[in-house]
Amino acid sequence: MDTTLRDGEQTSGVSFASREKLSIARILLSELGVNRLEIASARVSDGEYDAVKRVAEWAEKTGHIEKLEVLGFVDGEVSLNWIKNAGCRVVNLLCKGSYKHITEQLKKTPEQHILDICSVIKLAQEKGIAVNIYLEDWSNGIKNSPEYVFQMMEGLKDQPIKRFMLPDTLGILNPQDTYEYCRTMVEKYPDIHFDFHAHNDYDLAVANVFSAVRAGIKGVHTTVNGLGERAGNAPLSSVLAVLKDHLGFKTTLREEKINRVSKLVETYSGIHVTPNKPVVGEHVFTQCAGVHADGDNKNNLYYNDLLPERFGRIREYALGKTSGKANIQKNLEALGIDLDEESMRKVTARIIELGDKKEVVTQEDLPYIISDVLKHDTKADEKIRILNYSLSLTQGLKPVAILKIEIDGMEYQESSSGDGQYDAFVRALRKIYANLKRPFPVLANYSVTIPPGGRTDALVQTIITWNLEGTEFKTRGLDADQTEAAIKATIKMLNKIETN
Repeated sequence: MDTTLRDGEQTSGVSFASREKLSIARILLSELGVNRLEIASARVSDGEYDAVKRVAEWAEKTGHIEKLEVLGFVDGEVSLNWIKNAGCRVVNLLCKGSYKHITEQLKKTPEQHILDICSVIKLAQEKGIAVNIYLEDWSNGIKNSPEYVFQMMEGLKDQPIKRFMLPDTLGILNPQDTYEYCRTMVEKYPDIHFDFHAHNDYDLAVANVFSAVRAGIKGVHTTVNGLGERAGNAPLSSVLAVLKDHLGFKTTLREEKINRVSKLVETYSGIHVTPNKPVVGEHVFTQCAGVHADGDNKNNLYYNDLLPERFGRIREYALGKTSGKANIQKNLEALGIDLDEESMRKVTARIIELGDKKEVVTQEDLPYIISDVLKHDTKADEKIRILNYSLSLTQGLKPVAILKIEIDGMEYQESSSGDGQYDAFVRALRKIYANLKRPFPVLANYSVTIPPGGRTDALVQTIITWNLEGTEFKTRGLDADQTEAAIKATIKMLNKIETN
């Protein structure tokens, strides 16, 4: 059962609009293939009622109405009427699963609570509503007051209840305890269908689900992207993979749809999925180390069962300071680009240089890097080199540049202010050239672009058009910083006119 639309919506700051609930319900039931969907809590608000009604109308038309479930309360027929009028047919009745909860929150005896529950169950039958039971705070109950849990079970086991749902409400369990407690329930009540509902306060939700299923639990609860109160719930994507790969269970879920579901919920919830989140994280199918890419080329040495294609994704190879030839080669193959050994060496060195600045280089950046390195590289025959430069920007004062360059083996230094940092740099450079009585071209045009689809904080390409004695030409600079990219384009210009 997925409870993104109920428990997941208890994530701080998350509230799904009516159309969003419908979109998520449709993709979970029709595309992904979840078996049950808990879509709301009864009595929350008029807006929630309208949203549930809208989802129920769609589910009725498409044959999914029996899969919709709504959290209800032991409040006579109030919750039941809300659920029935909204068009749903299943209530997940919230009952107390620990002695502490019943005595301190409800101020009732176990006997009184059981009678109240039975009364609601009878009303539900009369209204044609099926009943599941949540034993709220069950994990604390079975740990600290097991006799109360068994008293509840004895009092309710013969009632028309489809499922008893065992929540780790406060996320206190570990895998060992989960197995022990769930096994106790299953062995003591072998004919009852139990669900397990995990919370992730100790980052053990998926491991606890694993243990619960091993213990014989027949149903598990998840949320998309692990949304939920506090640290969240067991994430659907991870549970799906664990059930199949580690426990050998088949499900009705279509793995290839999980990434699409994750992205939709991420968009609607506004809660960003961490890049390293298993199965659905942005970077989990990205190899960074060059040795891993090399291993992939040699009989997939770094593959495991979590193949990206299973989940509607592809394997990628990151570009940065740990990139080796194999990583770059994989990206070039994807782009249909073939480079010789020397060109590959130059491109690799440039990518590592960018990676040292802690920038992310994307596949979309590669053509820019190749163009910059192979078509516009002047380092091999540089007669003019920058030795040092300093750019300062102070509020209320013009930017200042201090520059030291080498021309034919001689060093020259100047400083200047300007209307911007690059302008100050060029003015200082002009001073040096004026003192040497060397020609210096006029800047005719200046444009800045970023690779389409590339990260805006990774690369900037600056293209400068120069005019020298009536002749126009362009130079390019590529860097993570716009000013540095312009400076690189300028140095290329100086070397270009030096050789002409």
